[in-house]
Order: sequence, then structure tokens, then C-alpha cells
Amino acid sequence: MLLSGTVVVDAETVIEDGAIVVDDDRISAVGERAALLDAHPDHERRSYDVLLPGLVGGHIHSVQSLGRGIADDTSLLDWLFDHVLPMEANLDAEGMRTAAELGYLELVESGTTTAIDHLSVRHAEEAFEAAGRVGIRGRIGKVLMDKESPPGLVEDTQAALDETERLIQKYHGSFGDRIRYAVTPRFAVSCTEECLRGSRELADRYDGVRIHTHASENRDEIATVERETGMRNIEWLDEVGLTGEDVILAHCVHTDEVEREILEGTGTNVTYCPSSNMKLASGIAPIVDYLDRGINVALGNDGPPCNNTLDAFTEMRQASLLQKVQTLDPTTTPAKVIFEMATRNGAKAAGFERVGKLKKGWKADVVGLTTDLTRATPLHDVLSHLVFSAHGDDVRFTMVDGEVLYDDGEHVRVDADEIRARANEYDVTKERRECEHEHPA
Repeated sequence: MLLSGTVVVDAETVIEDGAIVVDDDRISAVGERAALLDAHPDHERRSYDVLLPGLVGGHIHSVQSLGRGIADDTSLLDWLFDHVLPMEANLDAEGMRTAAELGYLELVESGTTTAIDHLSVRHAEEAFEAAGRVGIRGRIGKVLMDKESPPGLVEDTQAALDETERLIQKYHGSFGDRIRYAVTPRFAVSCTEECLRGSRELADRYDGVRIHTHASENRDEIATVERETGMRNIEWLDEVGLTGEDVILAHCVHTDEVEREILEGTGTNVTYCPSSNMKLASGIAPIVDYLDRGINVALGNDGPPCNNTLDAFTEMRQASLLQKVQTLDPTTTPAKVIFEMATRNGAKAAGFERVGKLKKGWKADVVGLTTDLTRATPLHDVLSHLVFSAHGDDVRFTMVDGEVLYDDGEHVRVDADEIRARANEYDVTKERRECEHEHPA
């Protein structure tokens, strides 16, 4: 297939009248449109206003998709323990499958081709299978919770680790290596030391497996960890082995100098979730400082109940504007920096090589956008448009691994109408009322 338009190769390179050639799952050529049309006369041809690398969701909760709007205007621990966890606890296998499919549909149709996805404790297999059906690329893991959890989610530690290992053996590298595993303890508040250390041991046992958890999102969370361990959150995670180049820590809003030195020294990946942090009033992560230290920072939406969208374009806009407000410096986090966070930095955190740029020999994860919009007129700078003006519903085309998943408003692999209809059948508010639990704050 030959795709033409304004080609955003990466944050540094834009080809105004460009094209890319896709053969099998790879990009075989990138360059000027006229030359590639002449050189590849037999390829199917498509044209879009803008072509860009597939975006990477650096921290997603696909299985919370059925809870969009159920927990507005609450603080993190109340939001989690009074609303979201009870909802997760009451979802059966069919509910988990529907929630994951719904989340992956939204990601694909709004230009996200890779997701680092934090599932739930039960029925994780349903989400892996859903990812395979929809066709998204993902770093995915079942959640581990062996303390301070509502009924239906708290697990025996060894049983949780054993189930994780079974899922690693079944799904790590599955679906043509689109899906890779992340061992996923929820966060230090809901995991014992045995569980956290066991997570590290398990990840080390399998080549290419990563670790994905939450850290230092909220001051109450940090106070709870410090009360229980005598350490601040990042220090504790480092003590039990949950830092390093194979670790993705979502949020990292409240960190001190020692913790930032740990993140920098260990090469730990951080995911910035600005909309979620604003909505839950958690605070503003010190992203400029992280970037100045050379810490790899990805960009994530978090879950639909605390955003309430999985649109990565919206997240790019919020990410830049919030840092400008925090630093009182309009020159900070320009469009190039934010676009890099949403593409290559996210792919690096997820551990996918040759993903996040439109380059020869790289994976053919490609998104096509329309700019035939009042909002895109005039279009002086394509990167500025993508970060500050574009929306997920501008997407007309999404390709993963050289396979078209979304084409002119239609999902190719799955029946989106049927999935949405199924999602509307669930009364998650009823499920939430039936499951109450004291939370640790």
C-alpha cells in the first residue's frame, strides 16, 4: 500500500508532499510523493491530509470503559475504593470482555495504535483476547492486589503470582507479537511486600516482560505508604525492585529530590496523565524537571472514569498547557516535545522497538487524519495542529503492523455497533452499590 499526504515522520521531520510505502508489516520507503508514486506503480494508493505514526497510550485502563462518568468530582482514593474497584469487582467475564473491547475500539478510532494497559484482577484473559480481536498493539497485564481491596478483588499472593505466570506463558508475544506482557501490581497501597518483590522476580524470569504500576499520584496514597513502610513511595518501590528501564510508573506527581534521582539513576519510565491528574485534583507532575534529567516520559489518558476520554490528541494539548501554567513559562513543552512523548517515548516505555516513527524498516503503525475542518484552517504548522488543535475524531485511517484496522469511520475486524450495544446493557451503578469496602485512607 502507498499512503500519501503530509508525512510527519517524527517530531523533527515533516515531508509536506510526501508518501510512505507499506509492505507486509513494515514501512519499506518514505519520501517525496512523486518519486514514490513512480517507483511503486503497482501498490494500492490511499491519500490523507496528514499521515503520522500511531500514537502510544502510555497508561490506559481499557476495562474501566464501562464506568465512564460514574465517579466524577471525587478524590483519588474515594474515586478508586468507593466507585471504580467495586465496579471492577462486579464485572463478570462477559463484562470484562465488553469493557476491554470498548476501550480498544476508542483507542483505535482516535489514532492510538499501542497501549500500555492496566487491566483488573479477574478475567484478564478476556481483555487479552479482546486486544487480539481488535488488533491493537499492547503491553498488557493482569492486576495484582493482595491487601486493602474490596471483596472480589483481593487475592492470595501466591495464587495471584501463579495466575500472572500462566498469562505470561500464554500471551507474552502473542497475536504476532503485537501483545507483550507487563506484570501489573496495582500500587503499593494494595500490594504486600511479598507481592511487589514477587512481581520483580517474575518479570526477571521471562525475557522482555516489563512491570507497570501506579506511583505517587496522590498525597494520601504517599502518606499511606510512608506510614506502612517508613519510606516515600518511589523509595519503597526501588527497595522492592520496582524501578529500572523495564518499569513504567504512572503519574509520579509528588516526588522529592531523592525520588527523582532514583528515577533518573535507574532509567525508570514515567507516564504523564495530565487530564486524570487535573480531574482528580491530584496535582501537576514535574514533567519539565523529569525531561531535563533525561527521564523517559510517555503520555497516557488513564481510565475513562477519570478523564473521561481515551483521545490522545486531547491529552497532548492538556500535557503542554498544564506544564506552561505550572512553570509560568510559555516556551516550555513545545509541540515537538509533546509529540515525542506521545509517540517514540511511549513506544520506548512499552518496550516496542521500531515503533513510534514513520521510517524505513520500522513497523507500519500509521494514522491518517483529515484537515478539511474549520478548526484546521489555516494550517501553518502541522505539529502545532496535531498537539493543540486536532481531535481523535479527525482520524480517518488507522493501521497496525501493516493491517488496516479502521477505515473511513468503520472498524474492519470487529462489529463496533454490536460492542457498543452490548456495553449499553450493563448497569454499573447498580453493581457499584452492591459492593462496599472501607478504604485505607
